[in-house]
Amino acid sequence: MQDDRIIRETGVDARVAAIVMPVLDALGYRLVRVRLSAQDGLTLQIMAERPDGTMTVDDCEEVSRAVSPALDVEDPIDSAYQLEISSPGIDRPLVRVSDFRGAIGHLAKVETSVMVGGRKRFRGKILGCSDESLTIERDKVAEGEDPIAEIPLDAISEAKLVLTDALIREALKKDKEERRQRKKARRRGGEELAGPADDTGEEQSDLAEGGSRPHSASEGE
Repeated sequence: MQDDRIIRETGVDARVAAIVMPVLDALGYRLVRVRLSAQDGLTLQIMAERPDGTMTVDDCEEVSRAVSPALDVEDPIDSAYQLEISSPGIDRPLVRVSDFRGAIGHLAKVETSVMVGGRKRFRGKILGCSDESLTIERDKVAEGEDPIAEIPLDAISEAKLVLTDALIREALKKDKEERRQRKKARRRGGEELAGPADDTGEEQSDLAEGGSRPHSASEGE
């Protein structure tokens, strides 16, 4: 299994990523990000998704059940921690070339590990993404500055979509279409629909994050 992300972890986060990626791959998920933080004592967040970008609460629970034993065996963290499995969310991190290409036309924040054009932080609309560089149109520029920035992909240390009305509308439209397709699939399979149809409201499972649970460095679960 090859990690096709252009933005990857370092240190302990990288060790955790190496442990959980084969587990996620076997289940049909892909890793978005691993982050160990001091939130609520110590929290290990594993952000994952299906190849189509979806991630429900049930998916988060399935991933949690699968990665917990692997983490207990490998024991990459020498302190007790909370394990949190989450979806990327609407204003998601961008970690793959496909993420950037799928976000063309939307506003993003980008940070680089080295100076690019005299700066390391960019905010603007994504215009395109090749195999080597990201093109954005900066939304705030000083007089005389070129608003178009070409950022080498190998210089990007972090990138994230900015929550806008346009991004929310697109996410809701996609969510509605996915729900419609699921209903069609259930009908074709002869299953009885559970509850009334809801094509317009938001489903908690499509937007919520998975729960947290405690881990002990020495005892596991």
